[in-house]
Amino acid sequence: MLFGRSRNLVGLDIGDSSVKIVELKELGKGRGFQLLGLGWEPLSSEAIVDGQIMDSQLVSETIQRLCQRCRIKSTSPVAVALSGHHVIVKRISLPQMSDAELAESIHWEAEQYIPFDIDDVNLDYQILEGSSLSGEGGNMDVLLAAAKKDKINDYVSVLGDAGLNPATVDIASFAMQNAFEANYEFEPNQVIALVDIGSAVSSISVLHGGTSVYWRDINIGGNQYTDAIQKELNLSAEQAEQLKRGEEIDGVPYERVLSILSSVSDDIGTEIQKTLDFFKQISATDHALDRMYLTGGTAQVVHMKESLAERLNTQVELLNPFRKIPPVGKDASPDLVNEMMPTASVAVGLALRKQGD
Repeated sequence: MLFGRSRNLVGLDIGDSSVKIVELKELGKGRGFQLLGLGWEPLSSEAIVDGQIMDSQLVSETIQRLCQRCRIKSTSPVAVALSGHHVIVKRISLPQMSDAELAESIHWEAEQYIPFDIDDVNLDYQILEGSSLSGEGGNMDVLLAAAKKDKINDYVSVLGDAGLNPATVDIASFAMQNAFEANYEFEPNQVIALVDIGSAVSSISVLHGGTSVYWRDINIGGNQYTDAIQKELNLSAEQAEQLKRGEEIDGVPYERVLSILSSVSDDIGTEIQKTLDFFKQISATDHALDRMYLTGGTAQVVHMKESLAERLNTQVELLNPFRKIPPVGKDASPDLVNEMMPTASVAVGLALRKQGD
């Protein structure tokens, strides 16, 4: 199930470099949520490469260890997310038709937009409110999401091996948007960009007046910083990671590191700018970007926010997925909440999902 309400799920974000988990409690209709528990475990760089699980045993053992420490019950339904080139998200314009007619024709329509064999993907769709991006009257907008079956099966299998109950497979950019909508308000006609900068893949979502209008995953992220530092300064991967996080190493002038970080940030900024420029072309809008929110471990790289703000001429800030979700109990300590704030958006968004969505 790619889209979709009843009991909340446990959000489990399986990334290339770490696994994050979040458990929420809904307070009642319109009263928001409380944060019951959260945690994270580092993941070996060989375990998952570019979103592809390479060592399923290691991944399942890491998940199992994290769940035991966070006291997550094995019977708890779990939501995970996918991203990268195995996932396709498209907003398409179709002639007005009934739900039954759309259900009959959606696979044929999807074949025109999805660069995979339709039999090799799990497909879901949702009719969106609002006018068509194409500007054609009498049409309706439909959101298509497709993910390779083999990748879904890999993630579901890992959860099963960890003794968990997989309930929902979501798209990372959708989960990030869920976390944003639970914590922030929209203004009419405001254009917002949400950017999750991961280790290998960065997910970008553009929202116009609170409505999702464009998504893109780009194959660039934190690994580029590590690789550049390692190559330029002839260091080990571990030393490069330390420097990327702002730690110092004897004999390495930090000014030299800053120039490398700045160069990679420019590359990431270029890709983000290309995405926003393309969004403007397909949406036929000249509305400027009002604000950008960053999430993901790489979002904390020195001067990243400032670099993007200058390039894009907009306000840039870190997305806080706990802004309106207060922690309760010892399984969600304030220190841990602050530590995970920049990296927990996808896990929070998944935990906002409900079984049967």
